[in-house]
Amino acid sequence: MSTNTLTDFASTNLPSFDFNPRTRVVFGAKSVNRLGSVVQDAGGRRVLLVTDKGLAEVGHERHAIRVLENSGLVVTVFDDVHQNPTTEDVNSCVQVAAQAGVDSIVGLGGGSSMDCAKGCNFILTNGGRMEDYHGVGKATQPMLPMVAVPTTAGTGSEAQSFALICTTDTHVKMACGDPKAACRAAILDPELMLSMPKAVAAATAIDAVSHAVETFVTTRRNPISQLFSREAWRLLSGACVRLPESPDNIEARGAMLLGAHFAGAAIENSMLGAAHALANPLTARFDITHGLAVGVMLPHVILFNAAVAGPLYAQLASDAGLCAASDPNASDRLADYVQQLVRDRAMPTTLTECRVDPKFVPELAHEAAQQWTGGFNPRPVDETHFQELYRCAF
Repeated sequence: MSTNTLTDFASTNLPSFDFNPRTRVVFGAKSVNRLGSVVQDAGGRRVLLVTDKGLAEVGHERHAIRVLENSGLVVTVFDDVHQNPTTEDVNSCVQVAAQAGVDSIVGLGGGSSMDCAKGCNFILTNGGRMEDYHGVGKATQPMLPMVAVPTTAGTGSEAQSFALICTTDTHVKMACGDPKAACRAAILDPELMLSMPKAVAAATAIDAVSHAVETFVTTRRNPISQLFSREAWRLLSGACVRLPESPDNIEARGAMLLGAHFAGAAIENSMLGAAHALANPLTARFDITHGLAVGVMLPHVILFNAAVAGPLYAQLASDAGLCAASDPNASDRLADYVQQLVRDRAMPTTLTECRVDPKFVPELAHEAAQQWTGGFNPRPVDETHFQELYRCAF
């Protein structure tokens, strides 16, 4: 390398960042069979398994219990997690955990199971209510070691130190984050993806895609987060094309799972943007699945942000083979591509199809403006902009 090249590199305006990986990652087919030893490595002996009734029905809960018990671990099960877990769900989980005297936690399932498990960990170890931990870094005591086993390729929650918990009365999502809540380990087994219902697979895939796209452009992005975002996008955009035609393709399932994990790691380092701020009120008020809501809104957010994030979107468009990065219409092509991914999964692409009444737009926009993710959007966004974005989605 020449002296001039070294000088040029040194003068590059690279942003500062603090990257602190906290989660061991075990990836591969049948890696769930290592669950017992992974929990033992984290110091667990008396385990709380947090999951949902659906996974009990397809046999994942039973298999996890068998693997844990074969390693000599004592297992207590809480399998009453609901979609978008509430403070009531967390409190019920805490009661079960406290009675059993557990010393470790396994979250088995989608983002809801992992969020509930993390929420339980906050209260079990630090006391109080979930509302006390709304924000970042409010836990004062050490937390139990947690191992996450995702059975969907969407949230990437296993890579994050945040629990998203809804208040029982309003269903408004609280983001409760603390480095101590990060999972000690994540087991990523593509074979667990095969049991996903088609609708769940579709919604979670779009959620993962939205994480890759949004984290790549946020105001908190940095060289590490963008490495995760871009590799997530490469894996997800390729697998998303293959899976509708070949749902049993383990290689594609693995790409989706690993891509979702990388996108989750990107969130941990860069946060999210306006598409998630717009999606959360739709889920809370109209019970629209999160992945569906964010899939409807993301193309409009891409177009809204193009004025400031166009070159970054162009990189993603180029990576997906949509156009050259120099194409002046790259942001439009990316927005169209994301919308087509949603359409290919037989999901609605408009709020009209989602049966949202336009008269609620002012209220939705007001609620969107209260969401924490909007503050990291690359283009400043306020309540008026949120109204405009909702109306574009009709």
